Amino acid sequence: MLTSTPPSWPAYKLDQVLKQSRLQHRAALGLYLPVGYPSRSANLDALHAMAQHSDVLELGVPTEDAHLDGATIQHAAAQALDGGFRMPDLFTTTADLASSPVALVAMTYWAPVEAYGPRLFAERFAAAGGAGVLIPDLPDRAATDWQHATEAAGLHCIPLIPAHASAARLHAIGRSSSGMAYAPATPGLTGSAGPLSPYLPRLVRRLREATRLPVAVGIGISTPALAAEASAYADAVVVGSAVIRRIQADAGSPAAAAAAARDFAAGVRGAPRPAA
Repeated sequence: MLTSTPPSWPAYKLDQVLKQSRLQHRAALGLYLPVGYPSRSANLDALHAMAQHSDVLELGVPTEDAHLDGATIQHAAAQALDGGFRMPDLFTTTADLASSPVALVAMTYWAPVEAYGPRLFAERFAAAGGAGVLIPDLPDRAATDWQHATEAAGLHCIPLIPAHASAARLHAIGRSSSGMAYAPATPGLTGSAGPLSPYLPRLVRRLREATRLPVAVGIGISTPALAAEASAYADAVVVGSAVIRRIQADAGSPAAAAAAARDFAAGVRGAPRPAA
């Protein structure tokens, strides 16, 4: 299920970690944290600790208009902005983590990328060691130019899949994207603590039929048990708000991020996998 990304691209590391987890008969674990949260120094400590227990780190770009996120991520983004986050911090953080074995993916809204310059953003993130970028609100008017920018930089262009996308839409997404497809595990904003959507297995199955992309599920993976449930049929499971809540509960301690990472890694890696 790997894409045909040439190994000389910076994106190859995402292909490799997904391949390795599949060979180990488990889902990959992705962990999300906004850059600069809970502070500049604690952020790097937390991310390095999380990298020891994950396969993918999703580096969030803080923005004032995180309209698809719930209160947990919105508050964390606001704290990072209050602490002085600027876009170059994403690139220096990525470069600091680039020697670790995890794949580094940026999660950002379109507005900060457009303001910075899409081609410059893609070039600098790739040069720092990034593997791919997920933009959940990428407007149709910008999609073609953004795809060209990521291709030129050697980055995967990762789509967020609409929960009720038509078969034609899924095929189109597969043709214009690479790396992996990101499917919502629950409806609505990030940070849900409820059960996974009963339609999620069907969405994953439809994605596999329509594209050759590995499938990651996220949004609403709030416990290790839910991570284990999702990992039974997904190629990767991504956790964000639950990690931030653990950090918040421990006064911003990077040790809390490490503990959360260990717990979710145990959930994903202990989950039974169906035969290939």
